[in-house]
Amino acid sequence: MSIFAFDVGNTNVTAGLFVREKLVHVFRFASDARRTADEWVVLFTHALARVGHLTEEVEGVVLGSVVPPLTSSLREAARVLFDVDPLILGPGVRTGIPIRIDNPRELGADRLANAVGARERYGAPAIVVDFGTATTFDVIGADGAYEGGVIAPGVEIGMEALFARTAKLPKVALEPPPSPLGKNTVDALQAGLFYGTLGQVEGILRNLKALLPSSTRVIATGGLGEPFARASREIDLYDPELTLYGLWTVYRKNRMHDG
Repeated sequence: MSIFAFDVGNTNVTAGLFVREKLVHVFRFASDARRTADEWVVLFTHALARVGHLTEEVEGVVLGSVVPPLTSSLREAARVLFDVDPLILGPGVRTGIPIRIDNPRELGADRLANAVGARERYGAPAIVVDFGTATTFDVIGADGAYEGGVIAPGVEIGMEALFARTAKLPKVALEPPPSPLGKNTVDALQAGLFYGTLGQVEGILRNLKALLPSSTRVIATGGLGEPFARASREIDLYDPELTLYGLWTVYRKNRMHDG
């Protein structure tokens, strides 16, 4: 059985192909809301052909999106390409996780999928830190319920704001500098971006951990998360495909009658 899971974010559309419950291929595309359903069909047809997988082998699609225009075009593309009606993660969809926030409808699909994936793969209590366009923190309590979270500006947002407002500063790659103490402009910029983000993340995590049992695990995810997970004393592990596994779990609970 082959299932496609789509994680639709503000920067990237990440598509994971699961075959018999195993994630076997991951495809990433820019989140271009101008793309039509037909254009998505062509992109995914070519992507599947590159890995030797037939569209007819895909039996289901689950979609978690924070970009409404892309939700519509990808839903139509899935119907055309795979002849299935995608499961859209949102209100009314079974997740197996009680949501203890003021308005559960405000919770983004990506954050909910992260919570589902973390509880499924690592148990509870847990905190997920997602390094994406925003840096988000999501808390799963000891009983497995979603307790709330934190949303902070992502490192790329800070980087773009800095470069946009400082005429003489060069753009630099987002990577750990040789030292926290910059000896030139590039190293100084990288130190500020990297250690500034790291300090923010660790400070938030320490405050969240103070509210939770000592057994709480911290899982980092997101495309920018790996260097921060390596450098942080507060993060236990890095799982780059956590969101996709969460979406797969939601699909299983809803379309495969697995409670």
